[in-house]
Parts: sequence; C-alpha cells; structure tokens
Amino acid sequence: MTADLQIRPRLVSRALLIRFVSIFGSSIGFYLPLSVVPLFAKQTGSDSGAGLATVALLLATVAAELVTPRLVTRVGYRWALATGLVLLGAPTLLLTVSSNVWVIIGVSIIRGIGFAIAVVAGGAVTALLIPADRRGEGLALVGIVGGIPGLLALPAGVWAAAHWGFTPVFVATTVATLLALLSVPGLPRYDATPKEDGGHGVLAGLRNPVLTRPATVFAVSAAAVGVLVTFLPLAASDQPAWVAASALLAQPAAATAARWVAGRVGDRHGPGLLLVPGVVLSAVGMAAIAFTGTPSLVIGGAVVLGAGFGALQNATLTLMYARVPAGGESAVSAIWNAAYDLGMAAGALGAGLLIGSVGYPVTFVLAAVVIVPALALVRRDRRP
Repeated sequence: MTADLQIRPRLVSRALLIRFVSIFGSSIGFYLPLSVVPLFAKQTGSDSGAGLATVALLLATVAAELVTPRLVTRVGYRWALATGLVLLGAPTLLLTVSSNVWVIIGVSIIRGIGFAIAVVAGGAVTALLIPADRRGEGLALVGIVGGIPGLLALPAGVWAAAHWGFTPVFVATTVATLLALLSVPGLPRYDATPKEDGGHGVLAGLRNPVLTRPATVFAVSAAAVGVLVTFLPLAASDQPAWVAASALLAQPAAATAARWVAGRVGDRHGPGLLLVPGVVLSAVGMAAIAFTGTPSLVIGGAVVLGAGFGALQNATLTLMYARVPAGGESAVSAIWNAAYDLGMAAGALGAGLLIGSVGYPVTFVLAAVVIVPALALVRRDRRP
C-alpha cells in the first residue's frame, strides 16, 4: 500500500496552480454580478428586464458552450480561454454608464458567451493537466477552487450593491476577471487535434450514448437544484428567514464536500459506482424538502440533495472524460456544462408551470419523482 501511494503521480502541478487563477477569476466574474444585474434592471423600472437579463445570460451560455470546441480547434486552448475571460469581464463596465434595459440584456448575452468559452476551454485544459488515474480527485479539487469563490461572491455582490451601490460591483467584476488573463500565458501550449471537428466533436458526442447517458443523469439532478434555488425562498416564506438561507448554503456546501469524497472513491473503485447513490440521494433529498413547514427536513433535505448532486457532478464528468480519446476533452466539457445549465433551467421552468396549480410541496415531490427514472440509465454505466 505504501509503495502504491509513493508512485502515484503528483496531483497539483505548477501548471494546475496557474490554471486555478483563471478558475478563480471566471468564478468571481460570473457570480459576483449574477443577482446584482436583475436588481439593477429592476431599479430602472423594468421588472421584465430583470427576468430577461437572466434568461439571456443562460441561453447565450448554453448556445456558446456547444460551439466553443470549434473555436478551441481553430485558435487553441489558451487563446480561447483568454477570449472567454475578456468577454465575461470587460462588457460589465458598460453598466457603469448605462442602465438602458437593452444594454443590460446585451451585456448579459456577451457575458454568457464569455463564461461558456471560459468554462469549456478552461475545463478541457484542466482535464489535460490532471493525471488520468487521479482525475476524479483532481476534478473534485478544481470544483472546490471554483465553487468556494462562487459561493461567497453571490451574496457578496448583493451585499456590496446594497451598501456601496452597483458601480463598485461592476468594476470589481471586470478587474477580477481581467486580472486572471495574466495567468493564461503560463499555461502549457496545447493544440486541439483535428479529431474535435470530426468523430469526437460535440455533434458526434450528442449522438454517442456513452456520453449522453451520464450527461442526462447529471441534468436530472441539476433540475432538482434549479427547483431548490429558484423556489425554496418562496415556499418557505412562512418560516423564519434563516431556514431558506441555511438550506441554500447547505446544498452547495454539501455538494462541494461530496465532490471531493466522490473523486477519491471514484479513482479507487471507478466513478460508475457512485451513480446509483448519487441519484438516490438526490431524489430523497428533494422529497424531504417538500416538507416546507419542517425546518429540519428542509435543511436536511438540502444537505442530502447536495451530497447526491456533488457525487454526480464528479462521477459523470470523470466518466465522460474517460470515454473520449485525446482531443475530445473540449467536446465533453461543452456537453457536460450544457447539461448542467439546461437541467437547472428546465427544473426552474417546469416547476414554475406547476406551482400555480399544485402548490410548492407537490411540485417538490414531483421534482423528486422525475429523478428516479435516471436509475434505468445508470445501470448501464457502472463501468467507465
């Protein structure tokens, strides 16, 4: 056992540490103004603009994620990552001089494109920097590096806007994102292979069940998270304010911890082993949240949902990377990130259509029920 540990490849290299800088910058750049921009639009008198800004950001992100591998093939990982950081950060400065609703929507679209390019190109680079037999653990570490800044930046943006105004938030977003550009030249120079536009590109990946099955399983769990973050504050409005706040903090915290555990377990026993527990925990957690009048069940359910979601985050992405040859990393990154965003959007949209007729508890139960059929998919993915 000691000999095995000694010959394991080093997980954190100098190149990966450099990559952490752009992960941190893109996370701050995305999450710091995420809840502030709708508030900014609403302050201008446009309630519809507040919603449109978020929808525009999401749709632009998904669309760009699916075409980013072609950009990577043409310009390489480093130039693509740099382009994404610029598009994510620089347009935010426009909001310091204009509050026109169409400017806000336009900035959101450009930022969504930038974020998509940054996470897809950057995610592909990250996969190349992590030793293959420690990929699960490495991706878990990357999730922590990106997740904690996002977790803190989201409420920090709202707090800063309330105390100092919108302009400091927008300026800080731009500065933090563009400063991350300084790290890009320090990354190894990888050239995307022609395979990415051929048999291992996004379109081919979307036709390949060994990739779409894990992506679909992850999307179903992401849909439950979309329901939670969108509607729990409303569903628990008759409870003390700390109930919803605690649940919304507990879910991502549990997910972050679960990603780390899943990475270590997956590297030793195979990531496919984690799919069934991840699906079951997601469904059970979402069902517990349906008891909106019982704070312990709401918060406990959020913890369980977060654990299942975190396990699936790590296991599905690790499986997908293991199933493509060299050159297919950006296609996997694109498909997985699109599944994440579309799943959350579908969950929020579907729940929004149901709540008016069946109420919050039943909607949450239905969100849990929808997760269960994913067990039929994971039975075929026990192995990489």
